[in-house]
Amino acid sequence: MAQSANNEQLIKQILISAKTIAMVGVSSIKNEEPSDNIRRRPSIIVMKYLQEFGYRVIPVNPSSVGKKIYGETIVAKLEDITIPIDVVNVFRPSKETPMITKQAAKIGAKVLWLQFGIQNQEAQQIAKSANIKYISNRCIKQEYQKFFLKINPVFPALLND
Repeated sequence: MAQSANNEQLIKQILISAKTIAMVGVSSIKNEEPSDNIRRRPSIIVMKYLQEFGYRVIPVNPSSVGKKIYGETIVAKLEDITIPIDVVNVFRPSKETPMITKQAAKIGAKVLWLQFGIQNQEAQQIAKSANIKYISNRCIKQEYQKFFLKINPVFPALLND
């Protein structure tokens, strides 16, 4: 998504109006991994941050169904979420986004938000056809900080992933 005044206003409006975010690709703890490692993962950092600013974030990760992250139970897929979702935030490879976008349309999500480094023209077309707003290659945490905390942070954990 190219930066323009219209896009900036769209992002700000999304962040103001959204209440519930489904986060696809939230990292999970593997049995052999120290639990401290999980807190440094970009998806976990973003999830916790958004919760601290009042968003409800539902984690989606099929390999960790039923586990809890920051008080929320992990579900396998978007269709398993039983409440309305405003934003589907994606931490998965670009090639997976068309399928995720179809699922987002099926549950009636209003926005598909692809994190840094993630973009896909097919997903964008699916979103457009389903009347879903499409944001790509942007960090939802950084955008929140920019608009509401008036800081333009660096988030090296996402850039060095």
